[in-house]
Amino acid sequence: MQKPVPFLNRIPLRLVCAVLCCAFTGASLCAQSPKPTDGFFTTSDGVRLHYLEAGAGPAIVFVPGWCMPAWIWEKQIEHFSAHYHVVALDPRSQGDSDKPGRGNFPERRAQDVKDLVDQLKLSPAVLVGWSQAVPELLTYAEKFGGASVRGYVLVDGIAWEKANPQLISGMMEIYPEVEGNRHDLTEKFVRSMYRKPVSEDYIERLVDAVMKTPSDSAVAMSVTSIARDDWRPAIAKIDRPVLVACETRMKAMAADPITAKIPTARVEIFADAGHALFVDDADRFNALLDDFIQHSNGPQPMN
Repeated sequence: MQKPVPFLNRIPLRLVCAVLCCAFTGASLCAQSPKPTDGFFTTSDGVRLHYLEAGAGPAIVFVPGWCMPAWIWEKQIEHFSAHYHVVALDPRSQGDSDKPGRGNFPERRAQDVKDLVDQLKLSPAVLVGWSQAVPELLTYAEKFGGASVRGYVLVDGIAWEKANPQLISGMMEIYPEVEGNRHDLTEKFVRSMYRKPVSEDYIERLVDAVMKTPSDSAVAMSVTSIARDDWRPAIAKIDRPVLVACETRMKAMAADPITAKIPTARVEIFADAGHALFVDDADRFNALLDDFIQHSNGPQPMN
């Protein structure tokens, strides 16, 4: 009999994966979306990172969560590439990017996003970060400001003003399982991200993608993403429009600290979707992002 994961018995895995990883008002969908192509660039510290790219026009950059691949944004790539220049990143140690044993912390990974924006000349870009990528985009705002940013979209990730000791303790209990029982843990983790049906082929494909991240890097990026106990100084640096999309259970950690500092931030709660809410409820998410971009200052979409 498989040994149970103690922490998973006490706290819902959907909440854990939210921390780990931690339009009808827009352009017409009649235009055919181009097929994404593969690209690579080299970061300022010499790491080769992979991205998917499609479309032309104002830029939208999608950054996935913990161990996730760029292609998990496939419904957004298809939708938005008809009228925008869409780039989905495989962050370092994830997907088809290099797997260095260094740099798996928010400051360096934020620099990777900045390197991408600069090298591909994407400014001003809408930056969309999910789960673990939320602290990375907050770090981006803190380090670099908004000169190259049109808006921030923060999807179901932590932005707390006070760390949750119980949650952190529970996360620490999971990390040995990443080494000792990783495939089973990964499959549970992936399945927990969805409330709507997804195919077994999709689950298998995503599990295989997550397993590409070395276990030591997976632990390092997770530990460093929850290590900071107050994101308010970073939030205070945001000087561009903000959209927060999150599950109901994540509101206190994902949305409330943002609106406390930025009252104009737009918050949308996805009560009937899982952690991967942009997959579970892609039509609603895409419509919200379309509307957010349309009402942000900056270049308009390609017709």
